[in-house]
Amino acid sequence: MPALINRRTFRVQWGQCDPAGIVFYPQFFVIFDAATGDLFARTGFSAADMRRVYGIIGLPLVEQGAKFLLPCRFDDEVMVESEAGEWGRASFTVKHRIINGGQLAVEGFEMRVWAAADPEWPARIRTKPIPAEIIACLSDATGKTLCRPAP
Repeated sequence: MPALINRRTFRVQWGQCDPAGIVFYPQFFVIFDAATGDLFARTGFSAADMRRVYGIIGLPLVEQGAKFLLPCRFDDEVMVESEAGEWGRASFTVKHRIINGGQLAVEGFEMRVWAAADPEWPARIRTKPIPAEIIACLSDATGKTLCRPAP
């Protein structure tokens, strides 16, 4: 199934690096989290809009992983590519690729769920079905399908 790929280029900052000037591996998970937010923003909804329109609390992370292939260093200009897929009723996976100098440096994934407060137990969360329009927006490789927040 085709998917929308969101790309963002950024320069590696000193604070992301270990004493050797190489990106400290947990920083990639911070980058992945931000890239997921950027990907969902491509639907036309901000995180606040999604919470308001769909009554969700967010997209909690339930699993993640990464494979480190090449180092990224201080001041490297890198690109993160992200795409959502493997859609379940309430879960989905976001795949991320970090490209450095035209080469795949890191590949990773996040499994997340579409979640809301549990109406019977407000201190708990429960999953909700992912709206079909969100899946449609993120499955359109052209990026032309957008969801719009209700006025």
